[in-house]
Amino acid sequence: MSKRVLTVYWSQSGQTERVARSMVAPLEAADGVEVVHARLRPRMDYPFPWTVTRFLDVFPESVHLDPPPMDELDLPHEDFDLVILVYQVWFLSPCPPVTGFLKSDQGRRLLRDTPVVTVTACRNMWLTAQEKVKGLLAEAGARLTDHVAVVDPGPPLATFITTPRWLLSGDQGRADGWLPPAGLREHQIRGMARFGHALVDGLARDVERAGQSMLTGLLAAPVDRRFIISERIGHRSFYLWGKLLRAVGRQGQRRRRPVLYLYMVFLVAMIITVVPVSLLLQRIARPLLARRLEERQRYFEAPSGAGRERMEAFHGE
Repeated sequence: MSKRVLTVYWSQSGQTERVARSMVAPLEAADGVEVVHARLRPRMDYPFPWTVTRFLDVFPESVHLDPPPMDELDLPHEDFDLVILVYQVWFLSPCPPVTGFLKSDQGRRLLRDTPVVTVTACRNMWLTAQEKVKGLLAEAGARLTDHVAVVDPGPPLATFITTPRWLLSGDQGRADGWLPPAGLREHQIRGMARFGHALVDGLARDVERAGQSMLTGLLAAPVDRRFIISERIGHRSFYLWGKLLRAVGRQGQRRRRPVLYLYMVFLVAMIITVVPVSLLLQRIARPLLARRLEERQRYFEAPSGAGRERMEAFHGE
């Protein structure tokens, strides 16, 4: 076997990079596989931790997929058998550096006619972001073969507190605190290696050339039905407010700040009032929507699915 694999990622806290490196470690150890790591290079600075204003100011462009200026990746070559794209979710959308890569000339050259595995590490909602990434990959002429979603295992209401705290202070929290720590757990990051072992197996059998999934049966992308409707409502709100803010001014302009502060008040009010009521109404209506939600769940879990029948075969390698 002689295969070239490119891993593309962008990370702020370092967690997304750890996810990427844990996943590709078995590929790096395999004979005949060359792995190239590429950290995306946006020209715009995205701070970590964030200030509240700076964090909110990036959401209109994130939601509307406005690509930031990007520096080209310094690669030994641009001919790869597989690309692994590991990304964060911002405001139910791919983070801007990933959008910038997918819309760049270099990104489209690298992805054209190339099998791609997407991996998202996020709080808990990734469905809309992945739909956007799928669209951008299709525009680039790429072939999506697999998707992996790894999410914060904390209770959804708790993550409304722990995730913003982490983003705005850099404090991830502690396991012995009254709230769970934000982000992924160590066993989740270590567990990404099972996908790397499965990719080694798939590449050795040229499965990627046939456009077939290599990561089925490994609990790759389980979907929580509770979030299907919530994401749709949330994204609609982000889209409309983002459209308004883009009309008011460009990112970073002072004249946009009053509307940003108004949106912040609206967002907090939504989380306190509308979100709990919405979750309650969805729970009541769920039996009536069961068939439709099941269909949507199967759609979003494709192509890798949420089965676990191959976990034993690859988890312990």
